[in-house]
Formats: sequence, structure tokens, C-alpha cells
Amino acid sequence: MNSNLLELVPHHIRSKLGNNSRVCLLSGRDVFNALKGENLIVMACNTRISHVIPGIMKAAEELDAVIAFELTRSEGGLDGGYTGQTPESFFNTVIAFAEKTAFTKPFIIHADHITIRDTGREELAAAQRLIAAQIEAGYTSFTIDASFNPLPDNIDIVSRLAEPVAAMGYGLELELGEAGHALDMPTLTSIAEVRSFLSEVTARNVFPQLLAINNVTRRARYMDGEEVHIDFERTGQIHKVALSHGLAGLVQHGIAGTPINLVGKLADYGIRKGNIGTLWQNVAHAGLPLDLMDAMRRWARENGTDIKYATQAFKAEIDSIPAQNLSQIHEMATREAREFIGAFHAKGSATKLAQSLGRAR
Repeated sequence: MNSNLLELVPHHIRSKLGNNSRVCLLSGRDVFNALKGENLIVMACNTRISHVIPGIMKAAEELDAVIAFELTRSEGGLDGGYTGQTPESFFNTVIAFAEKTAFTKPFIIHADHITIRDTGREELAAAQRLIAAQIEAGYTSFTIDASFNPLPDNIDIVSRLAEPVAAMGYGLELELGEAGHALDMPTLTSIAEVRSFLSEVTARNVFPQLLAINNVTRRARYMDGEEVHIDFERTGQIHKVALSHGLAGLVQHGIAGTPINLVGKLADYGIRKGNIGTLWQNVAHAGLPLDLMDAMRRWARENGTDIKYATQAFKAEIDSIPAQNLSQIHEMATREAREFIGAFHAKGSATKLAQSLGRAR
């Protein structure tokens, strides 16, 4: 299986990996188009702290699963974001772990949330620079997120920024809403909005594989006893519209805040990529030395900010933790990844991908 899939590693990626590498980094376009008919969710991991990566790979190897590694613009932009990881260093880290662990399963490296908040020239130019750097670094899938703008501007921004992604044959994800926070009032993505958006972008020769929506999940965990109101019916209706425009499926944010017994149900309604970020940060924090965590919490309190922003400030200390802490993080990450791959119905998805791509050839 892996030998056949290795033939589909994009040329630019092959030039970076070398001809003898067995690392199976594929285009998101190929992966999601091939899996569009499968009732499963690809687990996409925002690995803000890289120590969780080997554990995630171990679970994917054991369960024969396709996975994705990703960072947002704020997590890993050209300046390193709040994790201290640039596109180049993130690519190098993921590949180094894949080589070290002899990871054979197919995966993608995804640029999550390339956010464009307005139509200003500098905002667009900054996004263009980031996309160019991510392509050069080795990313194979991209989210262009102009959802903060009115719909006509969202369409225009996407049309202007998607060209280099399409030219490389890489994956494209667009956005019409994302998970909110605990106190947010939900604003559901509407079916009419999806139909108008996709009709217009495809008319402009922009052909995404995925669409991120808001169906009332949230980033923060639900309180004990709080009822969860995910709009499954709306999700399924939007999925039908997406399929009619050639997409492979939808994207779910806020997975870390959604009860595990519900996340697998999302696959039945067209979710094909599930983003998990805060969970992996929490796993890493649970395994860090206690004195380091105390220092990070103190720094966050003194600066009046979320502890995630301590990641960059303490990167040197995090990167040099003792082996016993690394082992603990690896074990916890493996356990969590196994649980989510199972819940996502993604066990065996690597073989399904190989079979689908084999038939397409």
C-alpha cells in the first residue's frame, strides 16, 4: 500500500524529502477527494507543542489511519506565532518525527486559518507572503479564512489568494463560520449563504475540497450537565449543497470542546475533517515538569493572558524537558489519538485511501 501511495507524493515534497524517503506526505486535494464517499473524519492536529507528534503518529500507524498536522497563522506564522514555530521549522519537525518513528501512513501538513480580516492591501499581501512561505516549506493543504468579511469580500479575497494553492495541486479549505467560545451567541452558517458562496467561488474557477462552518460547537468545554445543541440537520443539509458544488465535505472546529460520544456522529452528516488543538496542548502540559508548568502559569497570570501564549516564551525549556516527561507525553498522546481515530470512524482509512486512489489511476 505505502509503495503505491508514495508515487503520489507531490514533486516539490519529493524534492525536499529525497528519493529514498518512505515518508508519505500527500496533497490534501488528493486525500479528501479520494475519501469523499467514506463515512469518516480525518483527524487534524494543531500540535502547538511538538512532543505530542510521535504519540499521534504511533496511534495512526497502529490503526491504519490518515491524519493531518496543522498550525494556524497565529500559532505558526512567518514570525513563529505564539508557538515559536515558523512554516519551515514546523515542516522540518513533523518530517523529522516521521523519519525517526518510521511512520508509514499517509498524512498532510495543513495551513489552518490563514485569516484575512479586511480587504486592505497589506492584509492581503501578508497572506500572500505566508502562503508562498508555507508552499515553499512543504505544506500540502490550506485554509483561506476570510469569513470575518462580508460575503462578497470573502468571495473576492478567496479568489485572489487561492491561485498558487491550485497551481500546486494542493488541498483547499474555505470558511463560512467557526466554533465560538463559551459565552458566544451562536450564529449558524445558513444554507442560502453556503449556496451563494460556493456558486460564486466555483464560477471564478476556485474549487475547494472542504468548507468550514458553524453548527454550534464551541472551543471551550461544556459545563457539567450543560446540554449540547449541535445542529446535525443543518450540517447535513449544508453537506448536500457542498457535494453539489464538487466538495468532498465539511470541517468541524471545536472538537476539543465536544463530548467524545458525539464527535463520531458528525461523520454521518458530512464532516470529513475534524480539527483538534487545545487537547494536544493540554496533553503536553500534563506531562511537562511541574516547576516548568508553574512558571508558565505564573507568566500567564502576570501578563493577563491565556497560557497558550506561554508556549513561545518558554519554548527553549519545553524543548529540553527530561526523557521521562517526553515518554509520559508520548503515551498520553497515543491514548488520546487512538480514542479520537476510533470515534472518527477513521480506523483503516489509510487502506481505504490507497484503494480509492488506486481505482482512480
